[in-house]
Amino acid sequence: MKTSGNTILMTGGGSGIGEALAHRFHDRGDTVIIAGRRQDALDRAAAGRERIHTAVLDVEDAEAVDAFARKIVRDFPALNVLFNNAGIMKFEDLTRRRDLSDAEATLAINILGPIRLTNALIDHLIGVPDAAIVNVTSGLAYVPLVAAPTYSATKAAIHSYTVSLRTQLAGKVEIIELAPPGVQTDLTPGQANRPGYMPLDAFADAVAAQFARSPTPSEILVDEVQFLRQAEREGRFDKTLKTLTERAAQQREAGNE
Repeated sequence: MKTSGNTILMTGGGSGIGEALAHRFHDRGDTVIIAGRRQDALDRAAAGRERIHTAVLDVEDAEAVDAFARKIVRDFPALNVLFNNAGIMKFEDLTRRRDLSDAEATLAINILGPIRLTNALIDHLIGVPDAAIVNVTSGLAYVPLVAAPTYSATKAAIHSYTVSLRTQLAGKVEIIELAPPGVQTDLTPGQANRPGYMPLDAFADAVAAQFARSPTPSEILVDEVQFLRQAEREGRFDKTLKTLTERAAQQREAGNE
C-alpha cells in the first residue's frame, strides 16, 4: 500500500477507529471517503479536513451497497484502497432462549458487509494501480471473548476470509488484515473509558506507523494484541481464554463503576 497519495474508502469512518485512522491517512496526504449510517457523525469527523469526503452507507442493505459502490467509483475513479472497518459488538447470554436480532445484525454488518462491499468494488480495484483491501478483524478472532460470542465469531470468519482473499488476489490486489486489541472507543457501553483498554490515539498512532512501512505488513498488529494473536501458537490458548474472560469482566465492572 502506498504511504501517501491513496484514495481510501473507510467504512465506519464517523467515529472510533475509523475516524482516528481517517484523520491520520488524511494528514499524511491521502484522500479519504468516510462512510457510515449517520451524516451528522460523518460531518463531525470530516470537519476542517479538505481531503475527507463523506458518504452515507448502510452495509446491511445489499442493494444499497451495490448502488453505493457504483456512485463511489463514478465520483472517485482514483479509489484504490477499501478499508472494511464498520462493525458492531453486542454482549450476549447464551444460557437461555433469547431474541436473536442482535446476533443477526452482527452477522449482517460484520461478515456480509465486508463481503458485499468487496464484491461490489473488486472489478474496479483489480483495474487500478496500487490497489489494496484492508479488513479490520480483532484480537478476538484468535481468542474469543465469551461474553460477545457472535462478535468474536464474525472476526474469526473475516480473518479466515482475508486469508483466502489474499491468496486468490495475489499479484492483483494487496490484502491487509488489521487486528486491534481492546481499544477505548464507543463500540460497547462504557468502553471509551474502560481501564485496561488501549487509548484510541495511541492505537491509531501505532497503526499509522505500521502503514508507513514499505512494504506494508500483511498483518497490522500492535504490541497489545500479541497476547491474543500468539496464544494458540505458544500453547497457552486455554489459559489465555480464562484470563481474558476474567479480565474483561473485571474491566467492564470497573468501567461501569
